[in-house]
Amino acid sequence: MSNTPMAASPLTRAVLEIDEYVSGLGWDRPARLFALVDTARLRAEQPSLADRLGLAEGEAAPGLTPIEQEEIPADRPLDEFLATIAWPDSVAGCALTVERLMLPPSAEAQVPQGLDEAKLARWVAEHPERQEVRMTVAVLRDGARESALRLREKDSPTEVLTGSDLVPGLAEALAATFEE
Repeated sequence: MSNTPMAASPLTRAVLEIDEYVSGLGWDRPARLFALVDTARLRAEQPSLADRLGLAEGEAAPGLTPIEQEEIPADRPLDEFLATIAWPDSVAGCALTVERLMLPPSAEAQVPQGLDEAKLARWVAEHPERQEVRMTVAVLRDGARESALRLREKDSPTEVLTGSDLVPGLAEALAATFEE
């Protein structure tokens, strides 16, 4: 991956690879779900799929390969959809990209009390300090987590913030897809 730091962990590289891929599709896109598979295992067990994904044998590659899944249903809340997912053993982890509006912490005190979900969403959408953000969150079966955040107003690979605890609620929801 051209913009992915080589010193980063395989999970960080996978998150940044997904972020770069999704950023190339532009903004105002639906959420996208990815399975994360061990690249060496993929090459050994499914060489034809590895070839289609451009994972040439002997070529240096990240330890995890993201594989985009089917489209997420738009008519269903994301948390409900995630609760229906069960991954096969061959999947080492998963990642999700989603766009949301965020407010700075200073705006929390301004939130009117008693708003239902629809009215709160409308209030946030109309707030002058709102920021559009794309979040890419990944988890592994072993509990490792990583996230990448990209603001629309700073849409550049050098402005992507990474960290393991940036979107803890979404990471928890993804981790739950591996629970039995």
